[in-house]
Amino acid sequence: MDDGWQPRDPERGGRGAALLLVVALALAGFVGFRADLLDAFTGPERVPAAVAPPAPPLDPVAVAAAVGPALVNIAVTLRPFGAAAAGSGIVLGPEGEVLTSHHVIKGAESVLVTDVGTGVEYAAEVLGYDATADIALLALTGAGGLPSARLGSSARLRLRDEVLALGNAGGVGGAPTAVAGRITDLNSTIVAQNSADFSRLALRGMVEVAAAVTAGQSGGALADRNGEVIGVITAASGPAEEPLPAGQQPNGYAVPIDKAMAVVRQIRAGVSAGAVHVGPTATLGVLISDAAGGARLDVVLYGTPAWNAGLADGSVVVAVDGKPTAGATALRAEIDARRPADVVRLEVLENGVRRVVEVVLAESPPR
Repeated sequence: MDDGWQPRDPERGGRGAALLLVVALALAGFVGFRADLLDAFTGPERVPAAVAPPAPPLDPVAVAAAVGPALVNIAVTLRPFGAAAAGSGIVLGPEGEVLTSHHVIKGAESVLVTDVGTGVEYAAEVLGYDATADIALLALTGAGGLPSARLGSSARLRLRDEVLALGNAGGVGGAPTAVAGRITDLNSTIVAQNSADFSRLALRGMVEVAAAVTAGQSGGALADRNGEVIGVITAASGPAEEPLPAGQQPNGYAVPIDKAMAVVRQIRAGVSAGAVHVGPTATLGVLISDAAGGARLDVVLYGTPAWNAGLADGSVVVAVDGKPTAGATALRAEIDARRPADVVRLEVLENGVRRVVEVVLAESPPR
């Protein structure tokens, strides 16, 4: 089973955790077109070419040599069937802090990270994540002295800049695969489908690159000509094992590094707020949907905290710790803000009768 963003008709046989297809919305093309015009006319007068010569061409070999040692390969075991998937990561510090895509570790029962340069393997802990930004932060157990990536700033990016995408293409391990391309949009909105659970997610503010990014490169680095990481690869615009329709060019998409590092800083600060979750993930063990006045427990899974507390299918949660619950999204947010072993008081409506139930949350894989 692949983990990651996949095409609308996903192939099931690959090993990569990436990506794929993304459907670029009409807004993306419009924004890209307007940004191109603004890039060509950046002031009251056009800058003469003699004053602003073009930047030197990107050297793929030199950039890969600079960035490659700071990349790691990531292998995960997924619930519920022990399926395997793979992706990439970027080392942020010598003690083994690793930046990657959330969808690489989503649903992971265990995470194993391999240092590309030395082949040393490390168990990894998920420190936190933001699913809406597709960013996660890992910590490697027992790591030390790892080469760290040099980070640039995505604020300085311009259309047509040359960049290099590096990562664990195909999820097969070994040295990262690199593919060069030019930036074609700085603010793309895409819709991606995750082949592991078939969920779809809108990702906004993506850097679009005219490059054939492939499965397994998710969580890898988008680097500039100076060897600085300016994005985290998250998706691509076509199937990993099939050609695109005639006339279509492959594109890769990356989370701008400034946006990714804002999530990292919040995780480092230990603040679970908004879409950012810090620490182990807690669960009730239920499938839920919206209901009038709260969140309906459509399925209470056997042996889970909700089951052990005596909750039943069809019950409606109307409040958590005395705070009214507007629906399924609100209930998920309340649980995501807590830790395993926390006790929550759920006010539930069952057959017209209200009662309060205390539930001890359990740990689950990252959502």
